Amino acid sequence: AAAEACAELTPVSLQLQWFVQAQFGGYYAAKDKGFYEANCLDVTILEGGVDIVPQTVLAQGGADFAISWVPKALASREQGALITNVAQVFQRSGTLQVSFADKNITTAADFKGKKIGNWGFGNEYEVFAAITKAGLDPASDVELVGQQFDMQALLNGEIDAAEAMTYNEYAQVLEAVNPDTGALYTPEDFNVVNYNDEGVAMYQDAIWASEERLADPEYQDLTQRFVTASLEGWIYCRDNAQECADIITANGSKLGASHQLWMMNEVNKLIWPSPAGVGVIDQAMWDQTVNVALNTKNLEGATIITAEPAAEAFTNQYAEAANAALTADGLNTTGDAFAPIEVTLNEGGN
Repeated sequence: AAAEACAELTPVSLQLQWFVQAQFGGYYAAKDKGFYEANCLDVTILEGGVDIVPQTVLAQGGADFAISWVPKALASREQGALITNVAQVFQRSGTLQVSFADKNITTAADFKGKKIGNWGFGNEYEVFAAITKAGLDPASDVELVGQQFDMQALLNGEIDAAEAMTYNEYAQVLEAVNPDTGALYTPEDFNVVNYNDEGVAMYQDAIWASEERLADPEYQDLTQRFVTASLEGWIYCRDNAQECADIITANGSKLGASHQLWMMNEVNKLIWPSPAGVGVIDQAMWDQTVNVALNTKNLEGATIITAEPAAEAFTNQYAEAANAALTADGLNTTGDAFAPIEVTLNEGGN
């Protein structure tokens, strides 16, 4: 529906899983460029934070929609949060293990005998899955070290390999000064283990809706409009990375300009191309995510989930309808010709 045809805009709230940054660029772009308003929506974006669990906020009625990693949301779902994945925005994992090149760590098999950092809090399962798949015992073959959400332990030599997101912590090492040269570190100074390549990647950022409310035709319609406008926002950020980075900065992000643009570019790589259409879940990747979540144990012997999630855990209904509508509007929803831009990082990400 065109905004001018709306009697009034419907208030909608979206709970993010972290602070405002380009990881969420598509939602801010959809609001800034009027895509939500064009779908008769007045969207309030709620920042996340350390103590905010977005899928719990959603399940408890504190927001209409939420952004969460799939394994974390499936864990909450198993614990009683009735939520449904209605758009799988990130099509691949952004998790890396980063090490200095002289450590010769190029695959998970090379973790043996090394100090391997991880964040915990449910972020560690790809690390454990890769260790196990490589035939190593995480309790005896690897020294696992709790890591802060930064790269200081790696840069200070306290650990051999640090967990990092392509769009955030990896940039932090490339924004740091190499004391041996006085210049910034370069990608050649490091090796990265990419968990997509290791075959243990799990789905990350997705849009979640209330399963209970999806029984209501009005909420179904609301979900459709929200998903359609949000995915249009991500298409816009694919084609306008610099503008989307600027939109994020204007919305209060404290990250520096070059770091923000790097993040926008790297997030685009996680979304595009989307061969089945933006937001559409690939069954094979869903199954891999569930398999890792079911069968990977951490040091306490716990897995993310203990049983297969119900069929209601996800639906492609809304993403597929959004793709059809956006394609009819002349937009490319697969990003088959997507090419990332070149981003030059500055010291400290400024």
